[in-house]
Amino acid sequence: MILVESLTKKYGAFTAVDDITFTAQSGRVTGFLGPNGAGKSTAMRAMVGLTRPTAGRATIDGKDYTSLGNPGREVGVLLDASAQHNGRTGREILSLSAATMGLPKQRVAEMIALVGLTDEEAGRRVRNYSLGMRQRLGIAAALIGDPRVLILDEPANGLDPAGIRWMRDLLRGYANRGGTVLLSSHLLHEIEVIADDLVVIGRGRIVAQGTKEELLAGAGTLVRTPDADALATQLAGQQISATPVDGGLLVDADPAAVGQAALEAAVPLTELRPADGAGLEDMFLELTADTAREGVSA
Repeated sequence: MILVESLTKKYGAFTAVDDITFTAQSGRVTGFLGPNGAGKSTAMRAMVGLTRPTAGRATIDGKDYTSLGNPGREVGVLLDASAQHNGRTGREILSLSAATMGLPKQRVAEMIALVGLTDEEAGRRVRNYSLGMRQRLGIAAALIGDPRVLILDEPANGLDPAGIRWMRDLLRGYANRGGTVLLSSHLLHEIEVIADDLVVIGRGRIVAQGTKEELLAGAGTLVRTPDADALATQLAGQQISATPVDGGLLVDADPAAVGQAALEAAVPLTELRPADGAGLEDMFLELTADTAREGVSA
């Protein structure tokens, strides 16, 4: 389990992470979401001792990461797949990790096979790896110690569709066996498919958290119409908020109230349904509309 308590990180006058608190539970995948620059990577670096927080703390099964005697055996970490020694081969990098953790040599071959690298690829210098191969190597390094907790920042970057499916199945199986997974990704569909819980951050602060079902169920109503402006005006007159999303409106009201407003405004509807069916992307865009820097999730 990962417990983050009032975690704050400031750089001078700039607050990158602002008093965030959440828990990533054992046996579950927790999606950690937010726009570019929201503070996700800073928070994850603080969790594993790479960035010292200004205030608050993060613990792994009740302990600070820096106090773990053999951290790779307890926490698997992938924060930047490009941060690997370009002059070494993939097999050498895993062999060094195994030796550092006191693992048997055969563990290296097991990890190479698990992540789908061939023997020829494992023998190449990392400078000759594609981004997808670096990601697979990074996953192997994170898993080699058979840890109870995984902290992964954008692990699917550079993977093709088959690789993304492989990643999803790997992490789902890991959580089903009791492991803790904290996963940051800009691939919202993949998070929607795999995550049990969601933590959404914007400008360093948590804007929403809960189970995936709770957050999606609380997203309101999705409505689409050829005359969205007229419907939005009608809803505003009834003190009902509506947010434009992907050619429609995400409305903070139940479908019956939205349908009645459309009838009163004589506006035809092409779609009207609870927003839990609208998916994670619409919910994410609504929650982070005031905090996104580029209008793109990351």
